[in-house]
Amino acid sequence: MLLQAFYGIRSERQLMERLEFDPLFRWFVGLGVDDPVWDHSTFSKNRDRLLEREIAAKFLTAVLAQKKVKRLLSGDHFSVDGTLIEAWASIKSFRRTEGSDDDRPGPGRNAERNFHKEKRSNATHQSTTDPEAKLYRKGDGQPAKLCYMGHALMENRHGLAVRGGVSQATGVAEREKALELIDKYRGQRDRRITLGADKAYDVMQFVHDLRSRSVTPHIAIDGHLSKTGKRRKTAVDDRTTRHIGYGISQRCRKRIEEIFKSSAGLAKVKLRGRDRVDAAFTLALAAYNLVRLPKLLMAPA
Repeated sequence: MLLQAFYGIRSERQLMERLEFDPLFRWFVGLGVDDPVWDHSTFSKNRDRLLEREIAAKFLTAVLAQKKVKRLLSGDHFSVDGTLIEAWASIKSFRRTEGSDDDRPGPGRNAERNFHKEKRSNATHQSTTDPEAKLYRKGDGQPAKLCYMGHALMENRHGLAVRGGVSQATGVAEREKALELIDKYRGQRDRRITLGADKAYDVMQFVHDLRSRSVTPHIAIDGHLSKTGKRRKTAVDDRTTRHIGYGISQRCRKRIEEIFKSSAGLAKVKLRGRDRVDAAFTLALAAYNLVRLPKLLMAPA
C-alpha cells in the first residue's frame, strides 16, 4: 500500500504486475527474485484486515514518534485544512431513498438518466454504489459531485502531517473535524498553541471553540461584503492579528496544500466506504512524510 502511495499505482492488479518485473518493489516487500507474487484478490482481502485495526493511523503515529523525527516537529504552531476526495461512484447512482426514480428504459445497466428540473439533495437521495458518499459542491458555479472530505493537521516548522482523517462532505465538516484532530493530537495537554487556517474556518462559533481549548486562532479573515453592503463579522480581532506570529502562520498554512497535491490517490480513490477511504488517505499522509523526511534528517540541526 505504501508503494501504491509512493508511485501513484491505481489498482492492486497494476501493483502485482509491477512486482513481477521490478526488483526494487520486490526488495521493498521482501520477495526474492524467483518468488511468486501474490494474487491481487488476496491482496485486497488482506487490506481489509488492516482496516479493522486502524493500522494506517498507528503507522503515521509510529513514524512521528521516532526520536529523530520528533525533534523536527513543532509543538506550538499548526495548520489545518480540508480537501475533497471524489468517491468511486457515478452520479447516476444517486437515487431517491424510497426508490421512486422514473428512469427511461435503456439497454444494459448504464441506462440514460434525465436530471433536468430534478431536485436532488442528500436528505432525499443516496448513492446505491457508495451510500456513505455525499453530494457536495465546492462553491458557486462548481459541479456537484459524490465525494468525501479529507482533513489534515500540519505542524508549521517543517510542514509534516501529524494527524488526518476523512469525513462525510458537509458544510460544517471542516470545522468539526479540525476540533477533533486537535483534541486527539494534544490529548490531555493544555499548553497554548496556534492554529492557522483559511477563510472557510472564519466562523464565530469555531473561533470561540478554539479559544476555549487554549488555541489561538490564526485564521484568515473572510471580509467579503453581503448583498446589503455590510462587511461580514469576524471573531478574529486585533488581539490576534496585531502580532507578527499571525502573519507567519498565514504564510506557513499554505504549505498544507503540498500534502494534498503531492500525495497520490487523494483526488479520487478507487475504494468505497468511509473506513476504506480514511485508511487510504491516512496512509497517503504517512507516505508524504516519508518522502520528505530523508532530506529533513540530513539537514544540519
